[in-house]
Amino acid sequence: QVQLVESGGGLVQPGGSLRLSCAASGFTADYYAIGWFHQAPGKEREAISCINSRDGMTFYTDSVKGRFTVSRDNAKNTVYLQMNSLKPEDTGLYYCAAREGGVCYARTAEYDYWGQGTQVTVSS
Repeated sequence: QVQLVESGGGLVQPGGSLRLSCAASGFTADYYAIGWFHQAPGKEREAISCINSRDGMTFYTDSVKGRFTVSRDNAKNTVYLQMNSLKPEDTGLYYCAAREGGVCYARTAEYDYWGQGTQVTVSS
């Protein structure tokens, strides 16, 4: 059974850090591009970061560039999103998704498997 499970969310003060994990099971994650998506309250889900499978190239939306870092540990079949300098506008649900073919795309429709999401709340 193919499954993606996010973890690591929580409540953090502005300026703080969190590390999200996306653990894959039922398939080999290193053959898939893994994207991270953010859904703020009342807004649509949007891509914020992604890592290709073959070359490990990473992508970030402008709002998180320089603050977030995506990485993968193929031995653990896990992808991470290190989030630093968090802002209140980073609050929301964070999802990881896997795309067969290994190349990142920003559109949610391009992804084959999704996790259930993990909540991040940035507030003082």
